[in-house]
Amino acid sequence: MPTPVKMPQLGETIFEGTVARWLKQPGDAVEAQEPLLDITTDKIDTEVPAPSAGTLLKIVVEEGTTVRVGTVIAYIGDTDETPIPKATTVQIPDHRPQGPVVKPAGRAFISPIVARISAEHNIDLERVTGSGLHGRITKKDVLAFIETQSSGSEGESQRSAAPVDDRQDPLGADEILQPLSAMRQAIAEHMTRSVHTSSHVTTVFEADMKAVVLHRQAQKQIMAQKGIHLTFTPYFVAAVASALRDNPLVNSRMTEDGLVLHRRIHIGMAVAVADGLVVPVIHDADERNLQGLARAVNDLAERARTGCLLPDELQGGTFTVTNHGVNGSLLGTPIINQPQAAILGIGKISKRPVVRSGHPLLPSADDAIVIRPICYLSLSFDHRILDGARADKFMADMVKRLEEWNTGGA
Repeated sequence: MPTPVKMPQLGETIFEGTVARWLKQPGDAVEAQEPLLDITTDKIDTEVPAPSAGTLLKIVVEEGTTVRVGTVIAYIGDTDETPIPKATTVQIPDHRPQGPVVKPAGRAFISPIVARISAEHNIDLERVTGSGLHGRITKKDVLAFIETQSSGSEGESQRSAAPVDDRQDPLGADEILQPLSAMRQAIAEHMTRSVHTSSHVTTVFEADMKAVVLHRQAQKQIMAQKGIHLTFTPYFVAAVASALRDNPLVNSRMTEDGLVLHRRIHIGMAVAVADGLVVPVIHDADERNLQGLARAVNDLAERARTGCLLPDELQGGTFTVTNHGVNGSLLGTPIINQPQAAILGIGKISKRPVVRSGHPLLPSADDAIVIRPICYLSLSFDHRILDGARADKFMADMVKRLEEWNTGGA
């Protein structure tokens, strides 16, 4: 019998996926574990490997179609094998204490993220038009509804939930329309919602990175012998994790009932990929030493760029860092990764002249201009949660850790 290829379950909270692109066509030979197709979900884009070697006999689910986890999407086998059976869907049991064994489809099924967003904004989902499979309400639908409701136009929200073919501003002869990918749409929606949700304020500090630079220089060869490429990012993650322990309010989120303080520290790390960026999470970052953080940073960044992250590795972050300095940027004002309280932007480390003196302001015979590796650090924070003094206290603590880094070893 031909081997069925099924829509995989990419995480505990993922119940359906969209076939983005078939990498093979019927009649093509495939090897076991060879990339067969790309799929996309609300949280991740990834490649699906072939479950067995043979010939791709039939594609059941075409590109752009969304189906539930367990649905047969193709068949692989020998060209002379028995006829392909009718496509079936394998139901995925729900192991939670309450709820049915088989998850409903269509509008009867509401994903956890849609349920959370609708609850936070007190939305009656019966008023939202669903564009998903069998009329299912997607994250995109509910965010579009929220945005249009904020401008007082429910009718517009209903229209925005469905594809729009008409353009009020038609393309010119020298213009090209580039449709947004699912990832780009998700980024746009998340960034817009963040700006509309949080009261963004940014504070900027500078850090003298001399101690970190010297430590890295002394350790990177030792780390390389263990297969670890030591970058500056693990130093920042370590300093952030340590400072979060002493400033727990920064490691929190806002809810309708009040602030929720996270007992554990899970730091998201923004990684640029071909079509945008993803934010894999280093869980329990405060429990890892520099070597452990360096391994995690390298592993997550590499798998993010190759599309091999698991959806659960993109969830649960309590704070985010984005190292925009790797591209030469000196200063940035990043947008908060909801529902977190703050995000740290890391600028380029570069040598600059600075004044060193025994007194910070008064003239002194000890005044001297020295060359130091300086980095600008910007914290965008939610002013509903943090005031300037608390945000600056967190930044000062983090900068102190960087400037006083122990050069005795990792």
